[in-house]
Amino acid sequence: MTTTGTAQETFDPIELEILWQSLISTVNEQARALQRSAFSPIVREAGDLANAVFDRRGRMVAQAVTGTPGHINSLAIGASKMLEEYPLDQIEPGDVLITNDPYKTAGQLLDVTVLVPAWRNGRIIALFGSTIHHTDVGGYGIGAGGRDVFEEGLWIPICKLMKGGQRNPDVWKFILSNVRQPDHMAGDLHAQMASGEVGAQRLFTLCETHGLDDIEALADEIIDRSERATRKSIEALPAGTYHADAVLDLADASRINIVCSLEVDPAAGEVTVDYEGSSEASPWGINVVMNYTHAYTTFTVRSVLNPDIPNNHGSLAPIKVKAPEGSIVNAVTPQPGTARHVVGMFLPNALLKALAQVRPEAAMAEGSGAVWTMQVNGNHPDGSPFITAMFTYAGGVGARATKPGLNACSYPTGVSAVPIEVVEASAPIRFSEKSLRPGSGGRGAQTGGLGQTIEFSVDTERPWQLNAVTSRLADPPLGVFGGEAGAAGSFKINGQPVQTQARITLDGSDVIRLELPGGGGYGAPDDA
Repeated sequence: MTTTGTAQETFDPIELEILWQSLISTVNEQARALQRSAFSPIVREAGDLANAVFDRRGRMVAQAVTGTPGHINSLAIGASKMLEEYPLDQIEPGDVLITNDPYKTAGQLLDVTVLVPAWRNGRIIALFGSTIHHTDVGGYGIGAGGRDVFEEGLWIPICKLMKGGQRNPDVWKFILSNVRQPDHMAGDLHAQMASGEVGAQRLFTLCETHGLDDIEALADEIIDRSERATRKSIEALPAGTYHADAVLDLADASRINIVCSLEVDPAAGEVTVDYEGSSEASPWGINVVMNYTHAYTTFTVRSVLNPDIPNNHGSLAPIKVKAPEGSIVNAVTPQPGTARHVVGMFLPNALLKALAQVRPEAAMAEGSGAVWTMQVNGNHPDGSPFITAMFTYAGGVGARATKPGLNACSYPTGVSAVPIEVVEASAPIRFSEKSLRPGSGGRGAQTGGLGQTIEFSVDTERPWQLNAVTSRLADPPLGVFGGEAGAAGSFKINGQPVQTQARITLDGSDVIRLELPGGGGYGAPDDA
């Protein structure tokens, strides 16, 4: 079957399934190529990335199964923003687009998005996008201490990283002159481009095999089906507006209020989530841009509605998200946001409470929320710098109606823990403990997941710096429907609680101990 990309086609169901599975295999191979070739352990080992294919109109058609909702659903919006700046008629063969604009993509400067066009018969037929967490983009690093976005690192506007198959020399000079480890930065950028080329080659083969001029008609079919299925799921819900809130406390004893309302409109087949009433923007780098808020909101709603529907432009369209401009969940320049995940990954805790009023059987108790992130900077004896890529740890997940919460699991993100052996190999870090926290899960008919304990030090005679992002140190994850709260977290250095979100300077004798929160319980305990 040949298509022009303009005519409406009716696909045979068997043919459509074959094409869909081939498309998924294409983006999964793109993701595998990226993970195999990336320099950053957080990408290579933990899967802190997103890969997706877009049609000529900039609509996300399919995503790889590996990745995080924050990256993937932000990429779904970011790619279209990049094409607004560089329409297809301004892109030549061999061109590659790049940006880390936090307000147009994933909300922090360390997340770099690369867009690689796929060509056939002298015409762009699709674009392969990737977003990954780079080890360093200069500036402050992964912590929350940057006072504005300009202090947080190098801002790469939407531009051409490659022109005609050659490096755009001035762009590469600007980037590599502003990072602490230029070889790592260059390696990860090449990994992103290479993975996009893998996707483009596989898509070319797919089109050749099935006689497609492009994927426009296929994209229409996939996106339309996904949107119809999502709207049908919403039509089965009771109409109404449901309210919920949750409180997030941080290391400096500040508190963030997340307030949301969920409006269900079955007649229109739409839901609207409004964060009116949430806290104002923070002076710390924990502010969340709208793309990232939209990403974790849509992920949460889709998880409860029908998680089997493909995640693409169509399934995202019926879910509307609103937030006051300049608030903690809709940051604007120059509000800092390098550690935006601490709030962004917490949003499901509030939203799931609203969804529990609509579908209680799909409810889940509060969990630990955001992963705790650590980054260590220092110098070797010869004065050369070392910097660890962000390494993360997860607490317990909230219990569900029929299942206990997961232990030390990074819901709602898809990031895995970087193995301690890999972290120790990247810098002179020494771990003395990594274990589950007995009894940290909240009691209930179903028990909350356990948190974990991590203890480490840095083997150095020179001062070193720790960027740490922690949360839920005072207010524990709450249970639901009579379930009890899990244990709150603890962040201590040499046995003393840490009371700042800023970078900390330490020495080789200092010991860092992390005790991550446990998830809340579901339903009253049997002995209650």
